[in-house]
Amino acid sequence: MAETTLPATRAPLTRGRLATWVAATAAVLAASVVVAVTIGPAGLTPSDVGQVVATRLGLGDLLSLAAPDRLDDGIVWQLRLPRVLTAAAVGAGLAVCGVVMQSLLRNPLADPYLLGLSSGASLGAVCVLVLGWLAVLPVAAFVGAAAALVATLVLATSAGRGELSPARTVLAGLAVSQLAAAATSFVIFWSAQGDQYREILAWMLGSVAGATWTSVAITVGAVLVLGTLLALTGSVLDAFTFGDTAAAALGVPVAKVRWGLLVVVALLTGALVSQSGAIGFVGLILPHAVRLVVGARHRTLLPLSMLCGATFLVWADTLARTLFEPRELPVGIVTAAIGAPVFAALLWKGRTRA
Repeated sequence: MAETTLPATRAPLTRGRLATWVAATAAVLAASVVVAVTIGPAGLTPSDVGQVVATRLGLGDLLSLAAPDRLDDGIVWQLRLPRVLTAAAVGAGLAVCGVVMQSLLRNPLADPYLLGLSSGASLGAVCVLVLGWLAVLPVAAFVGAAAALVATLVLATSAGRGELSPARTVLAGLAVSQLAAAATSFVIFWSAQGDQYREILAWMLGSVAGATWTSVAITVGAVLVLGTLLALTGSVLDAFTFGDTAAAALGVPVAKVRWGLLVVVALLTGALVSQSGAIGFVGLILPHAVRLVVGARHRTLLPLSMLCGATFLVWADTLARTLFEPRELPVGIVTAAIGAPVFAALLWKGRTRA
């Protein structure tokens, strides 16, 4: 299996230009969150959103704001804002996981689901859905993702006689993913009844429609802790880009670092998938798109991929809930519909430049 990454197509950014890029993409993300909250059947303006948020944060008297309309308050604070913030956190987390995995495995097709994490999470979620234990669905998804990672790493290490090579890890992940998918199909075929099919299908296609402030706390907390930890590994990932031998020569303990970062990726992916279901293509597409614009240095790639991933999923979810009103699409359908042709275009562009 090829162990390559797409070539760098831009010179590294200076610190000043990186700060400018980060500030610009952060501003776009903030504006996207506000505008996305205003979009929907109930006509809201950015000032309505700001009024509700400021009042809820206890700043209404300080800013001399009138009390917001109760209906507007419910729509913004209880429905749309948690959903938009959850989508942003999931997008940021999946994007940074994609960057780290593509570097560690030196495979441009790597994404958070390559190691069977998505299939493992789906198996855990489906098991509790058919049992009607909805309250423990996040825990089951998280446990399923973690179990899939352990199975993948144990299989890859055993096949490599103690060594964890990128190619074996990818192949082991594919095997675990297929096994978990088969088990999921069996559980659905054997146990699902009535409306359970619809619930299971919606979860497996990915959705943030049921997001609450608990979802925001889990996803944003996971991204702030685990995502920030990954975002600080830029120099280490740069060393991995040139291969294990070069990384070891630069003083990187290759096996320990690879295991450690993969575990962090699994933990972050499990936390995100437990709240959003299986949303594909974000971790695969965004790193490539950002790399083509700003180059392959991870000090630049990691923060910008997080911000662009967050913005992408905010708008993908907005499309999912408004494109066919009053019906909603699972956001995974939208990301796949956008991601597949974009990925094909990126592959074609990379081929023509090679």
